[in-house]
Amino acid sequence: MKKFFPLLLLAFVSLFIFSCDDNDNNDVPYQDNDTYPIMRDATGSFSSSNSFTLSMDISIQSSDVVLVYRKVGSYWQSVPKTYYLDDVQNLPTGRELDYNFNFNSSEVNISTAANFNQSTQMTSAETSQYLTNQTFRIVLVPASPAKGAAATVDYSDYNAVVKYYNLDESKVIKTKVN
Repeated sequence: MKKFFPLLLLAFVSLFIFSCDDNDNNDVPYQDNDTYPIMRDATGSFSSSNSFTLSMDISIQSSDVVLVYRKVGSYWQSVPKTYYLDDVQNLPTGRELDYNFNFNSSEVNISTAANFNQSTQMTSAETSQYLTNQTFRIVLVPASPAKGAAATVDYSDYNAVVKYYNLDESKVIKTKVN
């Protein structure tokens, strides 16, 4: 019994020695467990009947972030964005068209605003290019950056956001709005 007791004591003490860890895991990115990145596509047309606003329901924490990108050809362009339209005969000069968005925890509103009447002072080509069948990618991401560090992603760069949050573009939910 005298030989067994020191071995048992040594095994008991070694259990506590190996279970203690002073590693704070500061090099591991912060995991926000209530929000995970989600992407959705919203397609719709801006018109006077919808007050030049597309609305989409979402569900996020009030502290989280919504990013919006507009599909331009085969690229995604960060919103807000201002377009300076060409001067066209019989239309006002210096026309500016702005895409913008606002959101709360249950809804995203994407809108256009202009320094001219969008219903009557755009060519049909401009209406097709800027107002009709527009597709927006809405990306919901956690607001908290990596633990103890500022976020290292450029949110205006869609590809950087996809890479940083390891988003799967094949799983994007597509929605028609308005």
